[in-house]
Amino acid sequence: MSHRFPWHLVFFLAPALIIYGVFSAYPLVDTLRLSFFVESVTGERRFSGLTNFYTLLGESTWSNAFWNALWNNIRFFLIHMLVQNPIALLLAALLSLKGLKGARTYRTLIFLPTLLSVVIIGFIWQLILSPLWGVSEGLLAMLGLDFLFDAWLGNESSALTTLALISVWQFVGIPMMLIYASLLSIPDDIIEAATVDGASPWRIFWRIKLPLVLPTLGLVTILTFVGNFNAFELIYAVKGALAGPNYSTDILGTFFYRTFFGYQSQIGSATLGATVATLMFLVILLGVMAYFFAIQRRLTRYQM
Repeated sequence: MSHRFPWHLVFFLAPALIIYGVFSAYPLVDTLRLSFFVESVTGERRFSGLTNFYTLLGESTWSNAFWNALWNNIRFFLIHMLVQNPIALLLAALLSLKGLKGARTYRTLIFLPTLLSVVIIGFIWQLILSPLWGVSEGLLAMLGLDFLFDAWLGNESSALTTLALISVWQFVGIPMMLIYASLLSIPDDIIEAATVDGASPWRIFWRIKLPLVLPTLGLVTILTFVGNFNAFELIYAVKGALAGPNYSTDILGTFFYRTFFGYQSQIGSATLGATVATLMFLVILLGVMAYFFAIQRRLTRYQM
């Protein structure tokens, strides 16, 4: 008996595959291809192999900026991992408690900033933290903490951390909702059995709930990693393409922007910019692969 070809699957999948291929797969492949070419002053391109990679990683003019951006990006990611995700876990655990009044309102208020434009968020926080007309100094003075006030966005030592915390404030709602949904999916029978056995809420959380939401925490980790290494808008909106002061907030996204499009006296290069994009892709790919091989496989074995 011959099986008919499932043409209906082609009909339903074709639009999505075409859109993905045109707007995602093709630009990615073309970017990888472009990184192996160099561009002359006249705009003529010729194949050069790994020349662009040697230039970007070997010449101090480019390599210092690249490694600075990469290190800042790692710091940006670590702040999200150490601040955003623990706060998201705590908020999700609190909101999942039965009988909590106003839980829906709290969820909405916490998730609301994620719906706003990053440009708007950056502009608002720039006004709030401004030493000239911002309200942060007055608020700290009301709490008796005016000695803590500083030009956080203007100091090299604190600008990147401040921007990362602003990003945490805006996007903490996403991991919170993912973890919250995972906590709600835990069967009530397990929790009730542990309660009958005399387990405290604290012990139930650490010994039962947390192990069961580990796969979701892994998903949150990888989404945070990919999102942070693709970050650009917040830095650009607050500090501009130069990512000041003195490139202290420069990350791979802003470095790519200056390299590809050029900025002020720096002339843009499509081929060198494609090389930066390729390295960004490789960093993300290696990070995702490391997660799947080192962590996801253990979580899968744990679930089984």
